[in-house]
Amino acid sequence: MRRQYAVIGLGRFGTSLARTLWKLGQEVLAIDTDEERLRYIAEEVTHTLQADTSDVNVLKGIGIANFDVVVVAIGERNMQATVFTTLLLKELNAKYVVVKALNKTEGRVLEKVGADLVVYPEREMGKRVAHDLVASKSANNIIDYIELPESFRITETLAIKDMIGRSLGELSIRATYNVNVILVKRATGEVLFSPGPDDVINAGDLLVVAGEREAVIKFEQIWD
Repeated sequence: MRRQYAVIGLGRFGTSLARTLWKLGQEVLAIDTDEERLRYIAEEVTHTLQADTSDVNVLKGIGIANFDVVVVAIGERNMQATVFTTLLLKELNAKYVVVKALNKTEGRVLEKVGADLVVYPEREMGKRVAHDLVASKSANNIIDYIELPESFRITETLAIKDMIGRSLGELSIRATYNVNVILVKRATGEVLFSPGPDDVINAGDLLVVAGEREAVIKFEQIWD
């Protein structure tokens, strides 16, 4: 069944989820305040919108109540915007609101302000969530998470402005964050396996990073 989704926030999770929903034949509106992130995903979703969703007039203007599912995937460092956006969505009668949270404490707050479903994608990328959203016959029947071993984690992050044009050696990711960049996926489709310190990061690159769980989480929070 074809549904309409709005995905608010295009970090790692939001971008992966929006792209996969669209590939599964769904209508997807991707929303973010960052023009570069919108440009990166523009050809892989139905529509994009550069906007601040903490503005009630923005949500009214796009007819948020008409979407089947709204996913709030704003970065972990902006809990206030996540809470306020969730509250506005429910006040505007959004049908089903899925919100990304960092931990159970945040999750309880989001449930109290009206989130229909809180997800904790620490060990899971948006692809799995997207497949579950589309496949489920009922919105209440969503998401069964697969977890990596507790001490290990792999994540995928989109290169941000501070990375572009710099080599992995310059970024000192391993030395600074104690994680390894195990491959780089270029926007052109080229894949660099075991990239070296001289490999330069380009706009649109995806970095696949692995390491101890706490180190990778710290890296995610810094670069989100």
